[in-house]
Amino acid sequence: MPFRPSIPRRAGAALATLLLAAVPALAAEPHGAVLKRIPIGGDGGWDYLFMDDAAHRLYVSHGTRVVVLDTRTDSLVGEVAPAPGVHGVAVAPELGRGFTSNGRDSSVTVFDTRTLAVTGRIAIPARNPDAIVYDPATKRVFTFNGGSGNAAVIDAVADTVVTTVALGGRPEFAAVDGAGRLWANLEDSSAVVLLDTHTLKLLARWPLAPGEGPSGLALDRAHRRLFSVCGNRTMVVLDAANGRVVATLPIGAGVDAVAYDATRGLVLASNGEGTLTVVRQDGPDRYAVLETVPTERGARTLALDGDSGRVYLSSAEFGPPPAPTPDRPHPRPS
Repeated sequence: MPFRPSIPRRAGAALATLLLAAVPALAAEPHGAVLKRIPIGGDGGWDYLFMDDAAHRLYVSHGTRVVVLDTRTDSLVGEVAPAPGVHGVAVAPELGRGFTSNGRDSSVTVFDTRTLAVTGRIAIPARNPDAIVYDPATKRVFTFNGGSGNAAVIDAVADTVVTTVALGGRPEFAAVDGAGRLWANLEDSSAVVLLDTHTLKLLARWPLAPGEGPSGLALDRAHRRLFSVCGNRTMVVLDAANGRVVATLPIGAGVDAVAYDATRGLVLASNGEGTLTVVRQDGPDRYAVLETVPTERGARTLALDGDSGRVYLSSAEFGPPPAPTPDRPHPRPS
């Protein structure tokens, strides 16, 4: 993980809440605002959000399960469980399958996207699978394993592990272009790696300086631009073909996720300090911060509804931190 303030991404939560924010269109006056709060409820940590635009479903990781919402009504559809220590969700629409990365037992839960019924579990030969993506070009699922510094490659049709690929660092978020290219952030070395999803060969490794401790990663497929958000309050825009640093922009503290809105030409970074940084894109090499929208403390992960332009962020009610101990002199809030 990159730099964290006192707001843990995976803190225990008595009440998990999705914040629904409107983001500004390309207009003179920005007008992002929190629209409403959607209670999820129950104890347990939370992590990635995943939006399936075509199915109008939002997947919310929450402790040992994934809560699924219908984004047309913002109502509960059901749950995917068990998913012990779930981090992320990936969906293969053409296969009717979904996959969760489970950090607690280093496994992947396979489920039916129509019924949400669990259809299998896959053991990952690595520690702490965190981010997870599906590559339609190869029908492979990739988990990014923070405890092993590698990616596990899964055949999404056969539900079997193909191999693991050493990445040369601790991976965070990843992005695919659907044409055989995959990019992943390396948090501990502040770099991005490029992987061929067919041959499973690393093609390039690019530094993110001046960005440090990258977490979230998003891709503008049309302009071939990568957006990497870093723990030193910096967004780095890279040329996805050659790693050239196109721009750097200031963002909030405690960032974890980023999304690109191709329809509106916006890049959105969710910051655990309780803000959403909105960056405007005026062509592939021109960027400027348009607005900083107040959200809620701890709302560091997000998912974008590309049709409506609404952003979902997850957070929780925090209690006081426990008493300090020699092992934990600065405990985080409960």
